[in-house]
Amino acid sequence: MAIAEPLKSSHAKMMNGEHIMVRLTYISRYNSYNLKGEVSSILAQAQQNNSQNGITGALIFNHNYFLQSIEGSRPVINDLLRKLVKDERHFSLQVIECSEIEQRRWDKWSMKYLIPSVDNKEHSLKFSAGTEFNPYLMSTNQIMLFIDALSKQQQRQEQQHKQAIEKKKSWFGRR
Repeated sequence: MAIAEPLKSSHAKMMNGEHIMVRLTYISRYNSYNLKGEVSSILAQAQQNNSQNGITGALIFNHNYFLQSIEGSRPVINDLLRKLVKDERHFSLQVIECSEIEQRRWDKWSMKYLIPSVDNKEHSLKFSAGTEFNPYLMSTNQIMLFIDALSKQQQRQEQQHKQAIEKKKSWFGRR
């Protein structure tokens, strides 16, 4: 009897489509009537909830727009989309892309926060229709390339930071 129960729950998961992974990418506008610091609490909440629900993703925010790409099982992502549509912290949500995937693109992050800045302005210029970050003016391909470029740049910066810390540690360790 105990053996049949895990098989039943595994079968139930299969019947719900939980074995099918999807990536959903959307854009929305930030609701400026939110309290200050709201974005940091959104990120913290997303990281905690996403980790528990097997969701990975990248979030780009610039005080006007959200651009988010999330990955997880189909029923979990569908449930999250229903919540996002009702969330009053943003408006004008537009789904840019939703597709089944074989492997995750954002597998290292429960939610990675990427910020368009002066340091990476060339990415905005390269992938968007203007000099300012506005995902509503970008094609799906431009949006995915933009997220990839920002994440790679941030990974390089984090690696350089780690190397600088290690170099400092080794220098301080000398006698």
